Amino acid sequence: MHDVKRLYVIPGDKIVEGNHRPLMNVVKSGNALIATRIGIAEAGRDGVKVIPLSGVYIPRINDLVIGKIVDHTSLSWEVDINSCFSAHLPASDVFGRDFSPARDDMGKHLAIGDMITARVLAFDRTRDPMLTLQDRDLGKIATGELLKISATRVPRLIGKRGSMIQTIEQATHTRVLIGQNGIVVVTGRDPEGINQAVKAIRMVEEEAHTANLTQRIKALLNVPDSPQEGQNDGAKPQETAESATERTEGLEVESEK
Repeated sequence: MHDVKRLYVIPGDKIVEGNHRPLMNVVKSGNALIATRIGIAEAGRDGVKVIPLSGVYIPRINDLVIGKIVDHTSLSWEVDINSCFSAHLPASDVFGRDFSPARDDMGKHLAIGDMITARVLAFDRTRDPMLTLQDRDLGKIATGELLKISATRVPRLIGKRGSMIQTIEQATHTRVLIGQNGIVVVTGRDPEGINQAVKAIRMVEEEAHTANLTQRIKALLNVPDSPQEGQNDGAKPQETAESATERTEGLEVESEK
């Protein structure tokens, strides 16, 4: 298969010809694969994709997201997930099948302003997405440094097989929780390490479309470079969910000013 690496495209541009599988933001027209978004096209053994340079977060089932409780009814919490869609977390998901609005105090368990890590359980664009906390490492986030980045930058922040985020965590002695909706929470014992991690994350967001980003991140964090690193350090979309599931204990959420 003919590989295409980091080709800038706009909607309607032909990326490659041949029997290739369209993966993301790509459609097939005859023998050619055509871009449907402005972004960076890549073609490899798995297929052809376009990593968009901008855009709002559109939920997908099984996405790991970080959200903020903004309201609740007698049966569910409303959650801001940094999207054009408001998400809902059913009270029965937290209290169980025996949930009773008259007996159980939802505000004591999750109050307005609380941050949570959740997974998208259901979504079909005809109704708002439904969330669940029924999985490992999901639930209320106690503390942490909160950042918002473009959801389209999340794969770049994670890196191929988690290489980028591992570099940042190891160099700064922090833990970084990444939601596929572009919300990031950083925690650590050393405030300077947290600050360095935040700087690195911001650099990834601002320079995600550029080459040799890994080397510049290592230079920022004073990490020795090694041969043959920093090439093709983008992430596959399907790697995002696995890489984003970090532990949430000991985080203090502070909205970035």
